[in-house]
Amino acid sequence: MSSFEVVSQSMSFAGPLPLRSGAALSDYSLAYETYGTLNADRSNAVLVCHALNASHHLAGVYAGQPKSEGWWDNMIGPGKPLDTDRFFVIGVNNLGSCFGSTGPMHTDPATGRVYGADFPVVTVEDWVDAQALLLDALGIDALAAVMGGSLGGMQALSWTLQYPQRVRHAVVVASAPNLTAENIAFNEVARRAIVTDPDFHGGHFYEQGVIPKRGLRIARMIGHITYLSDDVMNEKFGRELRSAVEGELAGTAYRYSTQDVEFQIESYLRYQGDKFSEYFDANTYLLITRALDYFDPAREHGGSLTEAFAKATAKFLLVSFTTDWRFSPARSRELVKALLDNRRSVSYAEIDAPHGHDAFLLDDVRYMGVVRSYFERVAAELTA
Repeated sequence: MSSFEVVSQSMSFAGPLPLRSGAALSDYSLAYETYGTLNADRSNAVLVCHALNASHHLAGVYAGQPKSEGWWDNMIGPGKPLDTDRFFVIGVNNLGSCFGSTGPMHTDPATGRVYGADFPVVTVEDWVDAQALLLDALGIDALAAVMGGSLGGMQALSWTLQYPQRVRHAVVVASAPNLTAENIAFNEVARRAIVTDPDFHGGHFYEQGVIPKRGLRIARMIGHITYLSDDVMNEKFGRELRSAVEGELAGTAYRYSTQDVEFQIESYLRYQGDKFSEYFDANTYLLITRALDYFDPAREHGGSLTEAFAKATAKFLLVSFTTDWRFSPARSRELVKALLDNRRSVSYAEIDAPHGHDAFLLDDVRYMGVVRSYFERVAAELTA
């Protein structure tokens, strides 16, 4: 349980912010939160980048909302691995999100209509540019570290390439230098579930007063399957029937229905899908999964990751998890090799954890210990 309260903030920018697509975004806002205190020489700032369905609310709780802990509350806070007694931590909600920053649910100032499907395509690099502008406005020239897991880790990597002079350390957890074809395929199936929902209306469902909940439910169910390992699914659910079904069956094997929810895993996935469809925006899901697909810093270097990271000057900590098949350890090792080829300072931890991709959000003692030790090193550099 988190013991400190936080306040969400927002900063407006006149723009225009040039985007990689060739479009530009004007009159936009970024939602953000800060934790801890910026020191006198402004050298202890750590930017934490969020993953697909997360936000700028990293840690702490909102006043009057006791169950509002931030999504990385186990990692960030006083005395925690990323210690806010030592560091000034910043969380920024990405453009195109549905948690406060300008996105598809907002009004396009040029037309006076809700953006909807007309919100421009955004990339990881665009998010980093926007984050850099926010740091400029906060008077922070350089970061002690940039940190992120999964898609957040891609942003951390991109920071070291786009603004190498502004990043001293990069902590990249359960991430990759690009998506595999299999990962892109999962994203595409999820997107198709959304865009073929009759309530999607070409992305302009807001005007119709509906939400494509069926598509969002399926998209979340697909994603959730890929975040868990087979071992965890078997341990938590196995082939167990729902208790209600077991009572009805009274000794027989199955109901043999193609429609009813009989297995525990079915019930769990439907619960996750229902919950997701109540709070996440369909256009945001399309935008963010596309940003994931497009990220590939080696593309401009003939596919050479070594050449791509020649411009990075930061020190790195990379962490992967053995059962994470969505962002496997092999992908982190690709990054380690590219960095070592460039004689960069790299620490790498491969954690033997059963939880799949979701392990980066959980309280594995070894994982938390690695991160804590690394940030103690970063803190020591600040006082040296």
